[in-house]
Amino acid sequence: MTHQKKYMSKQIIVVAGGTGDLGGRIIKALLNKGAEVRVLVRSTSDIKKISHLEQIGADVKAIDMTSEQEISSACSGATCVVSALAGLHDVVIDAQKVLLNGAILAGVPRFIPSDYSLDFTKFKDGENRNLDLRRAFHQYLDSTSISATTIFNGAFMDMLTNEIPMIIFKKKLVLYWGNADHKMGFTTLDDTALFTANVALEESTPRYLRIAGDQISPREIREVMNKLSGQKFRLLRTGGLGLLSIIIKIARKISPGKTDLYPTWQGMQYMRNMMDERATLKTIDNNRYADMKWTMVKDLLSNHKLN
Repeated sequence: MTHQKKYMSKQIIVVAGGTGDLGGRIIKALLNKGAEVRVLVRSTSDIKKISHLEQIGADVKAIDMTSEQEISSACSGATCVVSALAGLHDVVIDAQKVLLNGAILAGVPRFIPSDYSLDFTKFKDGENRNLDLRRAFHQYLDSTSISATTIFNGAFMDMLTNEIPMIIFKKKLVLYWGNADHKMGFTTLDDTALFTANVALEESTPRYLRIAGDQISPREIREVMNKLSGQKFRLLRTGGLGLLSIIIKIARKISPGKTDLYPTWQGMQYMRNMMDERATLKTIDNNRYADMKWTMVKDLLSNHKLN
């Protein structure tokens, strides 16, 4: 079902975390759709980033992000608060609680938490540190009166060309753990941002929405690379998920990275989750909005220098 709504007046959407990559894209998507966007930033935020946001039409509010009252004042009249905050316990739980409380104090009816990940409702605590934090925040979020919507987008597809060690372009390899035919969900940052903007502007949305620009297996990624490059890529199974779990434990002991947002083992945890059958999306909400034109893995990789 496609949801296409018209609004009589310009809506005010508040975005926190707007100086980050995804947050900036969400702001741009909202502005393109005619929304009035207020961006909450710390007084210590990068001046150049603030200037850029103001130049594209956002109303930037430099406030004390630890003050529920200041957040409440900045959220006055808003119909939705979108969080794109990134961090560990002090941000995902502590700072988001203050943001949420400020939104509730201002009477904002809707809240989108900073999840943007695979569906972590299927996983248990201890399997992925960063997802554990989001699940913990949900316990508080769901105890409040505000209407919340979480967006699950799998993994950011953009990372396939650099951060995710899966496609080794120079060696013509596609590495994987577990089952070569297991389909993983990927969505680009831009598609996730546009979908989020649509959700923020809709009057009412479900508690969870699940999207995937593409659902593709390691074997299918190899076939995409073969067609795009005109060369032969090889599949290389680096081991099963059990072995990956052991490697993660060793990596955490060698380099705990307790204060790092993305230590090496955290990326391994996410890959293990991605290759787990529990991450498989049974249904997706890709058709919810008519203006969504989803980027597939072959589209992303066709624009990447393959050699």
